[in-house]
Amino acid sequence: MATKKLTPNKSYQLEKSATGISGMDEITEGGLPARRPTLVCGSAGSGKTMFAMEFLVRGATEFGEPGVMMMFEESAGELTTNMRSLGFDLDDLVRKKKLVMDYVYIERSEIEETGDYDLEGLFIRLGHAIDSIGAKRVVIDTLEALFSGFDSEAILRAELRRLFRWLKDKGMTTVITGERGEASLTRYGLEEYVADCVILLDHRVVEEVSTRRLRVIKYRGTTHGTNEYPFMIGAGGFSVLPITSLTLDHQVSSQRVGTGIAKLDAMFGGKGWFRGSSILISGAPGTGKSSMGALFANSACARGERTVIFGFEESASQIVRNMRSIGIDLQRWIDAGLLQIHASRPTLFGLEQHLMKMYETVIRYKPKNVVVDPISNLSFDHNTAGFKPTLMRLIDFLKMHGITGVFTNLTTDGPIALAEGSTGVSSLMDTWVLVSNLQGNAERTRAIQILKSRGMPHSNQIREFVMTHKGLDIIDIFRTGRGALTGSARVQEQERRTARAVRLADGSSIFGPGGERARMLEAQMALMQEELDIETSQQEGGRRRDDAAGRAAEPAGKATMKKAARAAQGKRRG
Repeated sequence: MATKKLTPNKSYQLEKSATGISGMDEITEGGLPARRPTLVCGSAGSGKTMFAMEFLVRGATEFGEPGVMMMFEESAGELTTNMRSLGFDLDDLVRKKKLVMDYVYIERSEIEETGDYDLEGLFIRLGHAIDSIGAKRVVIDTLEALFSGFDSEAILRAELRRLFRWLKDKGMTTVITGERGEASLTRYGLEEYVADCVILLDHRVVEEVSTRRLRVIKYRGTTHGTNEYPFMIGAGGFSVLPITSLTLDHQVSSQRVGTGIAKLDAMFGGKGWFRGSSILISGAPGTGKSSMGALFANSACARGERTVIFGFEESASQIVRNMRSIGIDLQRWIDAGLLQIHASRPTLFGLEQHLMKMYETVIRYKPKNVVVDPISNLSFDHNTAGFKPTLMRLIDFLKMHGITGVFTNLTTDGPIALAEGSTGVSSLMDTWVLVSNLQGNAERTRAIQILKSRGMPHSNQIREFVMTHKGLDIIDIFRTGRGALTGSARVQEQERRTARAVRLADGSSIFGPGGERARMLEAQMALMQEELDIETSQQEGGRRRDDAAGRAAEPAGKATMKKAARAAQGKRRG
């Protein structure tokens, strides 16, 4: 028998209602299911009421959808006061007929159950509130309060099912909050009949630091993110931290920006690194990572670009003071409004709270550049499950806004540093600069190298650098027959070569016209020539006298010889 191949109906799309909550609509790919109920459950203090209330406020103020808040635990006045701390003016929304808040008081001691009962009165009350403002959204917080007031759970469950069907028929996008149970999502199993969408909020403490997580457990009829996502409740409301760009479709720039160090720019082909890229500067303590980040910030401000430094080791005033030692005056940029320094203890917040603070600062200040010094202080252990995802979210967030991000990272010297980088965060970065300590000749020398820089030519050399009162100076490679020299060995060899060059230069200066040394040498040569002439003259005079004496003595000698010869001849005759 032939079978018919079933294909999905591509034209069908579940209609969604945007929450307006930062990050939530990205996770759910559009919002909560429209005209259907959604359960938001969690333990006490996890943020259920804040989530539900912001869902109503955003709907009324941003999407033109008035809402009704039916409460069983907090009064309207208490909730209004609590929400005012997040910047939400509920009284104003009530006056404008964009919001209705109805508090239903239930006290077990004042309830007497006789015979069968139903929730018809609740239906009438809720229906009146909806019709009075033409509501599109409804929040019931928390419905489980009804269970504590009545004993007959079976009848109550049946009535609640009827309530949710009634809300669906009226086309209400509904959020119901529920307390977390020990063995189930809620204490009374609300998820069994509120199952179109279920969201779990969690508030936990890890290493003495509180963290909040959100997970979409169930969402009928649509795809959604299923991971745990960190969230926080801050001055701007409820914020979820998803990976900003799931498809990595952010735009990139081919513009290059200076690093703040001229010779480091030269190592990047003379132009620096790409604008909007992520740069990692890693190294051991004392290798100059913070100084390099500050030098980049200083050069960015000098170009008139707003820059933010997030510091997790030093206070803002300490950073300003310390950078003066290398010739950087960051205070002038702060006074000019081009630089902000936000310093805090890493233990002040959890990872997601730190990330959210950075988000809020970037959105409010709109910088072109961000320096994070160091990212390693954000976690006691880089293997912490949330560390790399958190950093990934920050990098992606900066790239989506075209912001150049410089991140310093504390490592150890030697091959271990490369291993830490390769297994840690270096793979997330576009450019990786490693600074290290070289030890030898009873001294420590700083060295810098570019391990990678995507999309551009860069130097493969390991260069020595020094910190001076004028900044950071990268030293040209100094080669000898024994290899490259660094530190004092390089200085000594440079001094020896300089002295030799001076001697050669002095020796060659005699050929220069009018030189003082040339005149001295010429005088000495003239004196020596004069002495030579005198000696030659004296020697010549001596030779002449000897010759004259010889000529004068020659006749007398001949006469003597003749006289002697005649005497000898006379003896022979005798």
